[in-house]
Amino acid sequence: MSQPIHGEPFPVEAGEPPVLSGKDHAQNPGEYPPFHFRFQWRSPSRGHQPFTVTSADKPLEKGGAMKRMTAFCYGTLCYLLFLATFLYAIAFLGNFGLTRTIDGDGTMPFGQALLINTLLLGLFAVQHSVMARPAFKRWWTTFVPKPVERSTYVLFSSAALLLLFYAWQPMGGVMWDAQDQLLRGVLYALFAGGLLLVLIATFLINHFDLFGMRQVWLYLQGRPYVPLTFSTPGLYRYVRHPLYVGWLVTFWAAPTMTAAHLVFALATTIYILLAIRWEERDLTQVHGEAYEAYRERVPMLIPAVRASATAGHPAPVETA
Repeated sequence: MSQPIHGEPFPVEAGEPPVLSGKDHAQNPGEYPPFHFRFQWRSPSRGHQPFTVTSADKPLEKGGAMKRMTAFCYGTLCYLLFLATFLYAIAFLGNFGLTRTIDGDGTMPFGQALLINTLLLGLFAVQHSVMARPAFKRWWTTFVPKPVERSTYVLFSSAALLLLFYAWQPMGGVMWDAQDQLLRGVLYALFAGGLLLVLIATFLINHFDLFGMRQVWLYLQGRPYVPLTFSTPGLYRYVRHPLYVGWLVTFWAAPTMTAAHLVFALATTIYILLAIRWEERDLTQVHGEAYEAYRERVPMLIPAVRASATAGHPAPVETA
């Protein structure tokens, strides 16, 4: 039988952090990288043979594996809730098969409905932006574990949207109603195209990091979270915020535009323009001159021919 005859800890590659003990890694899995050991064993036929053991092969502290699995299950449930909310939003905005959608005849005085809808939109805007700011996250993660911080953000965002859908008040009134079938078809195609653009934009910047799954997956494996690097993902070479472009197209491409739909579209447009300022301020703090140069080369929302094909785009600082 092969027997280990000696072992020596060592960094696998030059420049890696110092090798840590199993105790350090188990007690602080989010702070320390995996460690590695090289051993040799004696084989009667082959002599000394090296092999490597990583921290993933070492037993974790009591409860460590359960904590990781719990975090992963929690993140998965938050992600599934987001998917359900996204699908419900499509039906809500497009008036597809729901008893309560964004449009419809008013059931209460116009002013009261306007106040309720404005408060619902404001609640979502405050939650969505405040929880994405670095200062809030530094405070928030003093009692919310870092691996599930993004999943918790997704959970709160989904809850705020579901509350908006549940309590939204139709306001009656029709701003426009496209009667021509060809025109209605074009508007529905734009609506669908906007949603598709939103999805494509999330995958370009890493969909699963944006919605917290990458964080809990790495935590489940006992691997440290590494932020996404500055890159050049497709559409981001031509506009800085294709995800927001997709949402704006979706909100405004309405075959029938009621008063409530117009309030929603106006409020979300104003919010997006403000959110871009807050998000780009954070991106500039993180990436410095690289993002400043990118912002000078590439337009914000409307594509331009002059946009550089080599312009880079950083991974998002949690969408505002």
